[in-house]
Parts: sequence; structure tokens; C-alpha cells
Amino acid sequence: MKLNKQIIVGKNKRFDKNVQLGIAPCRQIPNLKLILGRNAYLRSGTAIYLGSHIGDYLQTGHNALIREENNIGHHFSLWSNSIIDYGCQIGNNVKIHCNCYIAQFTTIEDNVFIAPGVIVANDLHPGSPDAFACMKGPTIKQGALIGCNVTLLPHITIGEYSLIGAGSVVTKNIPAYSLVYGNPARVVKKITDIRCKIKNHMPYKFLLDGHVKKGKDND
Repeated sequence: MKLNKQIIVGKNKRFDKNVQLGIAPCRQIPNLKLILGRNAYLRSGTAIYLGSHIGDYLQTGHNALIREENNIGHHFSLWSNSIIDYGCQIGNNVKIHCNCYIAQFTTIEDNVFIAPGVIVANDLHPGSPDAFACMKGPTIKQGALIGCNVTLLPHITIGEYSLIGAGSVVTKNIPAYSLVYGNPARVVKKITDIRCKIKNHMPYKFLLDGHVKKGKDND
């Protein structure tokens, strides 16, 4: 793949065939430079626009899309058929699984896991001519775990190390360390109180013990 002067890619890259790097956005933005860190692995069908800054060890599945003006940390994984729309802030060691949509102006902190089929919304006033003025995605705090087919509504905050159960529709702020599920989602208990029905252990006891997983550094 031939790279133009607006694209900077670190060492040890691995690109499959049919990768599109440096797509020009339709919007006018002040900085079109695309920076991709070291050890990136982009699988076939991946498309990344100009105007984003992405750290080391990016991995994509097939047909993954990253739009412009995104600031993304190290060790980011975006799996097949998932989309990062423009203007998002994403931390280190974040994994977004297959068939997910992350709306514009969403913030995702370090060590977040987003399961398949998650939809993130950002529009409080769909169809309004002034909708863009209020547009903002949710903030997903450090270590949160978002289950399959969850919908997160605009402007809400998902607290640190919360677990959002599969199929939930989250309409309001969620406190840290909460287990949440339902439509609309409600807090059921603390994540640290969850007991496994299979082996009768407490899978999130490590959070009480202070053994919180740290984000991977740029090595």
C-alpha cells in the first residue's frame, strides 16, 4: 500500500489486502493528518479516514471502520463490522467486539470491554435542525463492561467497573461498581456481590482486593 504524506504509520505494521487507509472526510476539519502507531494489524475490509490519532498495537477485524477526528490510545481492538464515528475519545486497552456502533462525541476510558451488538446513541433531538448543537455520546468510565446488544443513550455516564447486562437500554447515569440490567436498565446490586452459579465463586472479588487491571503502556 502506498501511503501519502498525510499518513504516518509506525514500524512493524501488518496490513491485509483490501485495506483503505487515509480516506478523505466529507467534512472540513483543521487537521487531516492520520497517525497510526507501531505494530498495527489491519484485517481485510478495514477503512480508516484521515484526521485521527491512533496509538500502538491497533488491531481490527474485517470491515471495521474508523472515522476522522478520533483520538485513540494503545492496544485498541475493533472487531468485524464495527464502526467508530468521528470525534470520539478512546483510552488504552479498549476492546470493541463485532457489529457495534460508537456514535460521534463518545468518550471511552481505559480497560473498557464492549460486547457484540452494542449501539451507542448521541442525538437528543432526532430530526431537529438544531440537533447537532446538543449532540454528545455517553461517557464510559474506566473498566466498565458492556454486555451484548446493549443500547446506551446520549449524555449518560457509565461508572467505573460497572457491568451492563445483555439487552439492556441504559437511559440514565450508572454508579460505579454496579450490576445493571433491564429496559430501562436499573441497578440490581454491586458487581463485587455477584456470585457465579456454576462454580459458586465471586468473579469480581478482585476489585475489592484492589487488583485492578492496568492499561497496557506503550512499549
